[in-house]
Amino acid sequence: MRERLITLFCALGALALFLAMFLRAGDVTNGRGGVPAPTSEERRGNGYHGAMVWLGEEHIKTASVRQRFDRWLARAGLSSTGNLLVVTLPAVTAFRTEEFRPLDTWVRAGNTLLVLAALSDDPDWAFSAGRPASNDLALLTGLEFETVRAAQLRSSRPAKPRAIDDVGARIAATAKAFAQPQPGTLVPNGPHRYFAGVRTAVALSDYPWQAWAVKVPYDGFVLSLAHERETGESVMWTRSLGNGRVIVSGLGSLFTNRALGLADNAQLLANIVAVTVGPKGAVLFDDMHQGSGAAYDPAKFYSDRRLYETIGILAALWLCWVLGATKLQLSGLRAPAPREAELVQTTGGFLARVLTPAAAALGLFEHFFRRVRERSPSGPEKTYPPG
Repeated sequence: MRERLITLFCALGALALFLAMFLRAGDVTNGRGGVPAPTSEERRGNGYHGAMVWLGEEHIKTASVRQRFDRWLARAGLSSTGNLLVVTLPAVTAFRTEEFRPLDTWVRAGNTLLVLAALSDDPDWAFSAGRPASNDLALLTGLEFETVRAAQLRSSRPAKPRAIDDVGARIAATAKAFAQPQPGTLVPNGPHRYFAGVRTAVALSDYPWQAWAVKVPYDGFVLSLAHERETGESVMWTRSLGNGRVIVSGLGSLFTNRALGLADNAQLLANIVAVTVGPKGAVLFDDMHQGSGAAYDPAKFYSDRRLYETIGILAALWLCWVLGATKLQLSGLRAPAPREAELVQTTGGFLARVLTPAAAALGLFEHFFRRVRERSPSGPEKTYPPG
């Protein structure tokens, strides 16, 4: 019994070592440590599955983009104009240089790019991504963004020093943000087709907010569409690009599953789709850069429950085999005593390796004549004269 307990403990230790070395769930997911990603297939709070299903019920064509833009736009099979591409930032999978030119050409042909960038709000998926949204946003839209605080410092307007009470209030707000999502309210700046029937839209942030400002590009202008009620800073902008248009939202969580039903968020999305999507167009969700590519996805593989069920079954069978089918102590083996013929054969083989044939033959003759003398009748020893 003691031997089996020792074997069980050793087997469990080996199994724990294997799991620690090869199954690190926090490192092999989508780069967010298990936080749901903003993709069209995600049914939890951060995904766009609700928006995609709703648009489908309204007979609006939708699609999930699971390839890089340079490959997908070349063989998408969609209408050349009247499409809406929804891109969420920050991205998990980095954009490549060869993607921007096809995307720019596609927008200029008469399509719309809607970028939902988590700038002002900071949802948990944006915090876990670890990639700054402003860098990719500048490459995608041609607009540069910076925090309002950085803009104030750059414009030589000295910022007021923060009192200790202000710092304490910010720390308290941060601690509260960890407890529950903090809402932020988008308010239209004026009448616009996107805001027909929209009074407010609400975004949810899991971490503290911050205000951002946009730099006007040299080769055009940008129109501020809405501002945030809490800070008074702009959170939605638009600019024309060829025959198409770019819309940027500084609130990345507006149309996610958990926020789509709040305030007038759904109406805002419906207006944008109605204005930008043509009769043969489609609403496209960029899932590729959020970790849901068409190729092998390790995050999806390791999040599959069947993988861990299979590992559990194999581990249970292995433990049963270790504890039940293996012999814990080998029985002593008794070698039989060698026979005389085997001893003679072994000795002869040993002598054959060290004796020369002549010496062996001489020894055999001496032994033969000695046996002959011993068996012959005793008599006087005869001597022979020399010669």
